Amino acid sequence: MEIFKAVILGIVEGVTEFLPISSTGHLILAGEMLGFTGDKAKTFEIFIQLGAILAVVWMYRDKILSSITGFGAKGSNRFLLNLFIAFLPAAFLGLITHSIIKHYLFNPVSVAFALIAGGIAIFIIENTVKTPSVTDIDKVSLKQALGIGLAQALSLFPGVSRAGATIMGAMCFRLERKTAVEFSFFLAIPTMFAATSYDLLKNINNLSASDTPTFAVGFFVSFFSALIVIKAFLGFVTKHTFNSFAIYRIAFGAGILFYYL
Repeated sequence: MEIFKAVILGIVEGVTEFLPISSTGHLILAGEMLGFTGDKAKTFEIFIQLGAILAVVWMYRDKILSSITGFGAKGSNRFLLNLFIAFLPAAFLGLITHSIIKHYLFNPVSVAFALIAGGIAIFIIENTVKTPSVTDIDKVSLKQALGIGLAQALSLFPGVSRAGATIMGAMCFRLERKTAVEFSFFLAIPTMFAATSYDLLKNINNLSASDTPTFAVGFFVSFFSALIVIKAFLGFVTKHTFNSFAIYRIAFGAGILFYYL
């Protein structure tokens, strides 16, 4: 049963992590439904996020390697500086509010309200955003990077969605839809590595050698499902808006509220 739960949660994490629908929210709800709760379950959910983020690293390995090996060149410096600036707001606020958020907001009802609010925000942004002016990830300005970083900080509230906040934030700062998605993917690398490493270090005592099979299965399922979704999502955004995700968020959030309240 533990392996079965690991597979289900690995799929949930991989499918939802990079879509604007909140992976954290879905993991909280899936864990509740599967009866997979408690400290060990929370540590497992943190761990499998590493599998999803490694899918992005693998997908964009050429860009990442060229940026690192080309450090010192103007283009590489600007790209890495943008990621660093965008990373800072959520990192700073996360350190300050981490315990409060974990204690008070990691519950289905809070997630439901955030899903609905985020869905409404997507509708508004999709119908009011100006014509994009940035179609190349290397052309993002420092001001735009900071704005996207501030938007990412909103995702500290469970259910908002890190991907949703950064993609919508990027579109507000006039990044073209696919460029916004790719910037969100790259920004996920330092953000999620930092967040998961911090959480794992705090919860390392919850683990034992007997947990290895369950954690390994969840990790690899998360990695491969995320890899599939990333490729499909990039194709989707070149032809469609995010309105379908907004509808899903509102309907899903309303369903959760109906069930729990």
